[in-house]
Amino acid sequence: MTPPVPADDPFAFLGHTGPAARLVRDFDWGRTPLGRVETWPQSLKTATALLIQSPVPIVMLWGEEGVMIYNDAYSVFAGHRHPALFGSNVREGWPEVADFSDNVMKVGLAGGTLAYQDQELTLHRKGYPEQVWMNLDYSPVLDESGKPAGVIAIVIETTDRVLAERRNRAEFQRLQALFSQAPTFMTMVSGPEHVFTLVNPEYRKLIGGRDVIGLAVRDALPEVADQGFLDLLDHVYSSGEAVTRTAQRILLRWRDQGPLEERFLDFVYQPIRDEDGTVAHIFVQGSDVTERVRAENHQRLLINELNHRVKNSLAAVQSIVTQTLRHATTPKDAAQAITARIMALAGAHNVLTRENWDGADLRALVESAIHPFCGPGPDAFRLSGPDMRVGPYAAISIALALHELGTNAVKYGALSVPAGRVRIGWSVGGDQLFRLDWTEAGGPPVVESGRRGFGSRLILQVLPDQLQGQAWIDYRPDGVAFTLTASVEAVRDEAT
Repeated sequence: MTPPVPADDPFAFLGHTGPAARLVRDFDWGRTPLGRVETWPQSLKTATALLIQSPVPIVMLWGEEGVMIYNDAYSVFAGHRHPALFGSNVREGWPEVADFSDNVMKVGLAGGTLAYQDQELTLHRKGYPEQVWMNLDYSPVLDESGKPAGVIAIVIETTDRVLAERRNRAEFQRLQALFSQAPTFMTMVSGPEHVFTLVNPEYRKLIGGRDVIGLAVRDALPEVADQGFLDLLDHVYSSGEAVTRTAQRILLRWRDQGPLEERFLDFVYQPIRDEDGTVAHIFVQGSDVTERVRAENHQRLLINELNHRVKNSLAAVQSIVTQTLRHATTPKDAAQAITARIMALAGAHNVLTRENWDGADLRALVESAIHPFCGPGPDAFRLSGPDMRVGPYAAISIALALHELGTNAVKYGALSVPAGRVRIGWSVGGDQLFRLDWTEAGGPPVVESGRRGFGSRLILQVLPDQLQGQAWIDYRPDGVAFTLTASVEAVRDEAT
């Protein structure tokens, strides 16, 4: 319990014993324009007591000089300039924003108020120029005659929020670009009415360029209402179970006119759950396979081959979506991770497609997998290894593993800082043992979290299992090191 303040104490008006209150008591006010505390007008004492006891960062600028009196919360904002800032003139205390302070004093002492939202300023709180953003509210403090004698400022720093919003906008734009460039059609529908919320160009092309954003599927594509697709969406939404279809026949109309056209689609309906675990959205991804099954002379061959590949691709997509949703904290995080991982899968497919799925050049596969992480600056990657080819299944597994390593490096490892570097090397020993190394250097200190998410299981369990090899990761002080070993036969898919 705070002891009572003696009645004859000149600082009794403070009614507080915190650090800022002690500064008021100990400060030599006689060397400032305010003079000794015993001479202070009641208006100054009352305003000082109010701000000293407030938990919100507040500073008062008294008189023409703007002598600064502030509370404990503001001292945190002041950084290393506290406590020397206390009792100083505002133009001298914050010289880098003297012009801004001049305007504040001019307006406030004239009886006006000022309010700024996310005001950007350059301050030297830590010994170097720092860009900060703040919400600032200024109002005059009146003396006993009712005239403005000072200015009181409520200061709420919003730097973290502003920077987070900027990062989120940049990330959203990047994901939108990736979503738009996806080689397969993708869309997201939300709610029990299945309202279109995301549509990529390939899906828009599939439906004849119709503008469907904001519309329910039943209204946007009325021709599909009686073909069973709404029933499938309802089932996924109510049960939370994913649905996959291969070479599914559908009749679509070109725009809103003309006859119905027969198409064949491979697709997956994947539920996306909200924070409370209920299904909120359905992610749709697939391919239009019509032209590949219309060539009658090659129909059986194409269908057999297509079924084999698509089932594996959709299984990979379904696994990615399911595992990502299982560990994502929000639908937004899930959508971002799903898009990035599907793009990594699509990148491997592009490399294989150029080679007619007979295999892939390992260097081209690695370059494709790390491309999203290269950035605009100097090349952060160093690749070394002999020319060699890997089989389709090994190519997809390695590409997904490199994506997870790159994502982790961008967030926490070497690629999170400008000086960071990653070396990717591969070799084949005399014992016909293939080895792949990912070695980071120049990043922040590495600390093993102990958490095993989808990415960790992919590179340490799924990848070695598929290649009948071994994988391990070493959290070295100078960066993460990952190693995979497997027989050359397995890597070339010769054993399958």
